[in-house]
Amino acid sequence: MRIGIIGGSGYTGVELLRLLCVRNDVEVVFISSRAHAGKAVTEQFPSLRGHIDLTFSDPDKIGETPCDLVFFATPNGTAMHQALALLDKGVKVIDLSADFRIKDVAVWEQWYAQEHASVALIEKAVYGLPELFRDQIREAELVANPGCYPTAVQLGFLPLLEAGIVDSQSLIADVKSGISGAGRGASVPTLMAEASDSFKAYGVAGHRHLPEIEQGLALMSASPVSLTFTPHLLPIIRGIHATLYARLTAEVDLQAMFEKRFKDEPFVDVLPEGSHPETRSVKGTNMCRIAVHRPQNRQTAVILVVEDNLVKGAAGQAIQNMNLMLGLAETTGLQQPALMP
Repeated sequence: MRIGIIGGSGYTGVELLRLLCVRNDVEVVFISSRAHAGKAVTEQFPSLRGHIDLTFSDPDKIGETPCDLVFFATPNGTAMHQALALLDKGVKVIDLSADFRIKDVAVWEQWYAQEHASVALIEKAVYGLPELFRDQIREAELVANPGCYPTAVQLGFLPLLEAGIVDSQSLIADVKSGISGAGRGASVPTLMAEASDSFKAYGVAGHRHLPEIEQGLALMSASPVSLTFTPHLLPIIRGIHATLYARLTAEVDLQAMFEKRFKDEPFVDVLPEGSHPETRSVKGTNMCRIAVHRPQNRQTAVILVVEDNLVKGAAGQAIQNMNLMLGLAETTGLQQPALMP
């Protein structure tokens, strides 16, 4: 299978390459970067020496290289201009940006402050959360890969909302992300001297992942939801830790319910009762680890979720979706253990 990557010079692009370059069932034949066009990939990413023998191309030349599937690891607002031409050629597309995640065009335009250029494709796109839409992803031509925050929050709330045992109007997500979630571009807030030895919340008034998360949670509960979502920046490179709160409206064995819901999910690990998952336990993996708590046996469920924001939160989940779309085993190339320490 021939794979293309548009936007390969960022953290998500290099993560796609890291996970794909060791496989023999797929081959990356095209990778683009406007800023580095004509330069060897290994000049930008020495970690891939001996594994990748490609040069960065201009993204507009993607049509000159036959591909079975193309990833867009591009900023928001790029894939919506280029995806249709690829789809018309029979190329499958996975977009890792937000261009096709939100079904309400007006909501998307409000949060992303631009006019959507390919409205007709929004309905065609399948939301790429395999734990909820696996069958649809297998048949999809266009997949909207979830954001890193939305993946952690949705998986954590999923069993509760499907069972209808929580107040869906008072959900709270307190979520922390490593600095790599901000991307590879130069930015003062993510400089080492600015972010190290510090911890802060941001986007409290409104974060653009909120409508994506609420859209997914509403599908799970079959009714509108109200979520208070507060993201934070951690002084670490990789990792997301989500602490989720929901008020219970029925008596249930939470641990048993979570274990049953995810027992057949290859990339969701429900930890033993009383556990406290660490971000390092998923570093470099496509695994999402979840712990379930009910403090003092009161009416609030506290769900702890950890994932690697660049893998299950981005490139790894995109490859999980690629495997499904190409008829490959879903876990292929994604079963590495976490990096320790």
